[in-house]
Amino acid sequence: MARRGAGTPFLPQLSLLLLLHLGGEFFLPAGTLGCASVTVSPPIVPLGSAVTASCTIQRELCQGLEQGRLQISWILDSKPVAGSQRQGPGGTEVSNLTLPRFNHTQARLFCCVEWNGTKQRVGMAEIRAGCKSAATTGHPPSQQGRALAQPLSPPDPPAKPLNLSCVLNLDDYGLTCQWQQGTNSHLPTSFVLKCMGSRAQAVTGCTPRGGHSHCTVPRRLLQLYRQMEIWVSATNALGTAESEHLHIDPMDVAKLDPPTLQSIQSIPFQTDCIALAWDVARGTKHMELQCELRYRAPEDPAWALVSGIIGQAGTAQRCGFLFGTQYHFQMRCRRSSASALGSWSEWSPGRNYTTHEKAPTGKLDAWWEAQPAGGQLEVQLRWKAPRQREANGRVLGYRVTLSPRRRGRDPPTVCNTTHTQCNFSVPAAARRVYLSAYNAAGESAPTEVMLLERTGQPLAGLRAVPGGERSLWVHWEAPLAPVTAYILEWQRVAAEPGHCRACWQMERDGAATTALIQDGIEPFQRYNISLYPLYEGTVGVPVHTTAYSQQKAPSHAPKLHLKRISKSEAELCWEPLPVEVQNGFITSYTIFWASSITSMASATVNPSLSSFAIRGLKPSTLYKVHIMASTAAGSTNGTSLILVTTVLDDTELQFLFLSLGLVFVGLMVLLICFQKNERMKEQLWPSVPDPANSSLGKWVPAALPQEPLQSLAAREPGPAAISTVTVLEGEPGKQPGKEHPALAAVPPALSRPYVRQEGPGEPVQYARVGGAGYRGQRLLPEPAPRFYENLRGRGDGSGGGDWAFLEEPPATFPLLQGLRIGGAEELHECRAD
Repeated sequence: MARRGAGTPFLPQLSLLLLLHLGGEFFLPAGTLGCASVTVSPPIVPLGSAVTASCTIQRELCQGLEQGRLQISWILDSKPVAGSQRQGPGGTEVSNLTLPRFNHTQARLFCCVEWNGTKQRVGMAEIRAGCKSAATTGHPPSQQGRALAQPLSPPDPPAKPLNLSCVLNLDDYGLTCQWQQGTNSHLPTSFVLKCMGSRAQAVTGCTPRGGHSHCTVPRRLLQLYRQMEIWVSATNALGTAESEHLHIDPMDVAKLDPPTLQSIQSIPFQTDCIALAWDVARGTKHMELQCELRYRAPEDPAWALVSGIIGQAGTAQRCGFLFGTQYHFQMRCRRSSASALGSWSEWSPGRNYTTHEKAPTGKLDAWWEAQPAGGQLEVQLRWKAPRQREANGRVLGYRVTLSPRRRGRDPPTVCNTTHTQCNFSVPAAARRVYLSAYNAAGESAPTEVMLLERTGQPLAGLRAVPGGERSLWVHWEAPLAPVTAYILEWQRVAAEPGHCRACWQMERDGAATTALIQDGIEPFQRYNISLYPLYEGTVGVPVHTTAYSQQKAPSHAPKLHLKRISKSEAELCWEPLPVEVQNGFITSYTIFWASSITSMASATVNPSLSSFAIRGLKPSTLYKVHIMASTAAGSTNGTSLILVTTVLDDTELQFLFLSLGLVFVGLMVLLICFQKNERMKEQLWPSVPDPANSSLGKWVPAALPQEPLQSLAAREPGPAAISTVTVLEGEPGKQPGKEHPALAAVPPALSRPYVRQEGPGEPVQYARVGGAGYRGQRLLPEPAPRFYENLRGRGDGSGGGDWAFLEEPPATFPLLQGLRIGGAEELHECRAD
């Protein structure tokens, strides 16, 4: 038993060690063990103020922690914070913590015990913080375990309700009030509408439901026709805040039913005044009312308000209306005794009324263009429709005459139209026409239009700047001569003109130097503007300018075309952008180009140009080129153009083609030579006849009988033993060689052929020996010898004319073998001495 009892106190310690090993930290709620308590003071912690907390541990209540020194630490959410520790009464350990500035809206503060290097959570307090204000009305007591501090917005806890207003409903006489809540306080906040009579205590009038900001005070809590004090109270843990107090009579804020407009008419006729009759709602006939009337024409931007209409019902008069104009009228009322906080009724249903018409008044603005044609003057007259206050109704038409109207007779009319322009012819001497407008009530006084020549002095310094998205301001310098008026013309530059081909307006102030034009002006469109000064007796020469009311980047960029390319240069061209897609003034074009081996390069081109040459390119390289069009408001890139530079320039290409042509011609010549080689040989190398292939070769037998030849002693070549020698005379015209002296004395003999016949059946052989030796290819070939002639040698003193034969006469030349004379042994020994 003793052994078991001794081991019992170690079981909780073992369990605690196991939990510390598995979780690192172990949380023991204070209510479970009762060995630790955490308190936070003050219970209401304003945002940014100090928070004080304490943790008290009783050793005897924490089993396993009785022995040893305890180390207490703090953790705010997951961040360690340092506190102080001391020995408390009764063996307790106390740790105090002060947070000098608490800036969290919500946080958890843990009290931990450090044991064997680990932390054990033994207590926790939850803190919520907000702003502290002087409007706090009370403080709840401190609490243990969990301390709550609510976040609020400055300056009041909670936020002060705003814009309190109330309306009394006459159906059930309930007072409905509404307000605006302040900044969210992050706390449960209750709102209560309180009211107090003049001699009564404050009571709760109503409480909003579902977080709404309005509620209704029932009739039993109201005092009608007496002043009451009404306000909203907002309350949470930090205190109470109240709205501004209203001091009102509930009847002053009664919501009345709107009145009814009975009739509207013009009184008296031909004036600008109307009379209006109305009737009040059924439930307000016993009240003295204050009413307001409002009206406006369709083109008016705002309502015209007539106030101070007093009475229960009746009529009211109002003047200053335009003739022939439709107006829309509405009316509303409230109690006349109501203060400024009194509620108006809703506006009554509207009623339209058109005032009666009157003959048009005023002068018309007119402008003209005149061209002489065959003794007449062709005139195009344009004018502006009169303004509503001058038209006095609906204009039915316009009339143009050559003279003003006189009593008793109407002038001749040259034009009668419902439009604001007219083309007509007048005599060339006419210089004036008269223009008038008419409606159902009459015709206006005529406006004199003088057809003047445009030869006056022009203006200087005309310019136009944007006046807005749909307007332009035009500025100019006043001329030296006095000006009676100015005419401004503007026209949209586009392929298809808009609704206004040539818009214009007249500036009647001759001293003006600026004008605003708005008619027909659209953004991103170009306008040509012209200004004419009107002098006394003449019209000035116009000056011109162009302008945009608003610009943006072009809709698209031009399309690039390749005009010329070489190995180092490429010339590009493009079509200028149409005005419709420019969207502004083109300030520049930028050309970009790059290849796979070079970085992007660019060049800026003047907008007046439509071509550009890129230089310094590399031969046989692919480039990607694109163009960017820019205005003052942006830029737009075009599509890319792919180009490849050439290997050679034009000059090099021409030289190459010429060289190739020459080579080709040479090859053709060689080809022709090879195909016509026989003819070319005859022309370049004339052929020498081959005796073996002559007809004489067929007379000589294949094998001749050998004759005994005398051997010649080894000596200098001399005359051979010749039985018979026949010397032939040279043909006239040939240059013979010098005869040998031994042969000179020999008398000439008749030449006869050498005949050697072995038998009567043998063929007769003929031969001729020439007198000149073989000298190679002759320049001029000699005629072939006749068949009966013998050849004889012709020599000169130097031996140049000696015959030179081959050492061994070939057997294939039977003709040479047949020339053996007198039994000479070898042919090469034959020599003419």
